[in-house]
Amino acid sequence: MSNKQSIHQFTVQNIEGEDVDLSIYKGKVLLIVNTASKCGFTPQLESMETLYNEFHDQGFEILAFPSNDFAGQEPLKGKEIQEFCVLNYQANYPIFAKLSVKGKNADALFKFLSDKQLNGQVNSTPKWNFHKYLVDKDGKVVDYFYSFTSPTASRVKKAIAKLL
Repeated sequence: MSNKQSIHQFTVQNIEGEDVDLSIYKGKVLLIVNTASKCGFTPQLESMETLYNEFHDQGFEILAFPSNDFAGQEPLKGKEIQEFCVLNYQANYPIFAKLSVKGKNADALFKFLSDKQLNGQVNSTPKWNFHKYLVDKDGKVVDYFYSFTSPTASRVKKAIAKLL
């Protein structure tokens, strides 16, 4: 696999199954999060919305990627996932198609995010739902936060503000 230096080289599917070229996020600071609707950390969807509202006007986006990799905690499919997030947590940030974030079946984006040999900075595979990757305006992975770190924690907000 080539040594990609940016997430902007990837294409993923949105919740409707349509391709989305991540280069549309050039110039934006991103928080990429693997999510699940039946997890103890699921209330972080609300904190993610709070964070999104705080920084969105400054060029910040949250990209949510539902995953069923951990204890089957994402049983919903397709639009059901988006409806759950919007109805229960007023999520306005993009929610993408369910994918795998670890192991041999991991999506290419998450292989890149979690492997320092590929991204040049971070070596951290998701250990559970709501693992967060911080990506700068150039699409480079610059930091990560474990599941137990709230999206609205001061260290997350400071790291985002520094990049904006």
